Amino acid sequence: MPATPRRDLAAMIVPLGRALTAAELPLLHDHGLTMWAYSVLLRLDDRPLRSQAALAEAIGADKTRIIDVLADLEERGLISRTSDPADRRVRLLALTPEGHRVRTAAQSAIQSREDRLLARHLTPAQRTTFLEALATLSTLPPDTLTTP
Repeated sequence: MPATPRRDLAAMIVPLGRALTAAELPLLHDHGLTMWAYSVLLRLDDRPLRSQAALAEAIGADKTRIIDVLADLEERGLISRTSDPADRRVRLLALTPEGHRVRTAAQSAIQSREDRLLARHLTPAQRTTFLEALATLSTLPPDTLTTP
């Protein structure tokens, strides 16, 4: 056993995540977005998502929580909600061109800030390794994290 045990992953990641989220909020505000709105825009890619419930599950939100977020995004022309021709009860959610523009601008501002942060504290090799490891871990299915 090492002389000084390393900290648990959650003990390192959770405070880092909170700090990064706090740093993103002013940038999102500059683009007229809340964190939930940004999460919605990030999840909607080039193909429509079939149902608000599927979107809520994908971003880890209660489906009732995002109703107002979706209404606001639609009112602002950032997303569209249209009936599915195959099932009129289902609403297809999609980014509009303006939604894509806003998402890209907000994400660019956030990632520029992140790049400056990483450059101040990590060597180029450390940045590459960190981002690769984080990308790998973030794509693991949740049940693989809870299986002993």
